[in-house]
Amino acid sequence: MRSRTLTLAAAAGAALLAAAALPASASGTTTPRSAQEGSVSAADLLAKVTSCSQISNGKYRTDEETSATVPVCGKNGAVFWKADMDIDCDGQVTTKCNGDTDPWFQDDTAFHQSDGKPLRADSLPYVVVPSSSSIWKYTSAGIKGGGVVAVIYNNKVEYAVVGDTGPTQIIGEASYATANALGIDPDPETGGTDSGVTYILFKNSQVSPIESHSAAVSLGDSLAKKFLQDN
Repeated sequence: MRSRTLTLAAAAGAALLAAAALPASASGTTTPRSAQEGSVSAADLLAKVTSCSQISNGKYRTDEETSATVPVCGKNGAVFWKADMDIDCDGQVTTKCNGDTDPWFQDDTAFHQSDGKPLRADSLPYVVVPSSSSIWKYTSAGIKGGGVVAVIYNNKVEYAVVGDTGPTQIIGEASYATANALGIDPDPETGGTDSGVTYILFKNSQVSPIESHSAAVSLGDSLAKKFLQDN
């Protein structure tokens, strides 16, 4: 993943995506056709993250030009933050994610599929975590590659995996497939949304294989229920 500056249009472009369908990945994984995934509602999850017990040593920027306003917060069994969503199209080269569609494209991701290949951003919902720094070290909080994330936007829940790492001072990024499923413009150059996204990362979780979205949904739903019970 790379640092970027996004200038979003006043209209978010969500309507362009509602019916978009993405192709199956090389591993046979398909992108969810709609996001309310699992049995736990967005409202119930959001009710548990109304206040922040900050666990990061400082706060993050959402983009290069913004001030640092986003803390990483701790809960029983999870960490969370509330930020924007920039679009990560890194990993396998596809028609939607490549050097022509994405000026910041990189043909690798921090974490790989079970066959050793990079993740596929246009079909696998994944989230980017900041690389370890003095602000916060994600591994020290029980977060690892393939960990389950509940991504919440506009009253929808999408389950994703921790799939890539980003700049040490910027937070708020997810794959093309994550954005698309949530009705956010997934264009890697002009898409994303300026605010309103909540990321809940479940500690010590891991989807196997990482590229199985159905496994992420199943485990995510179970962990979300436990999260509600424990907080």
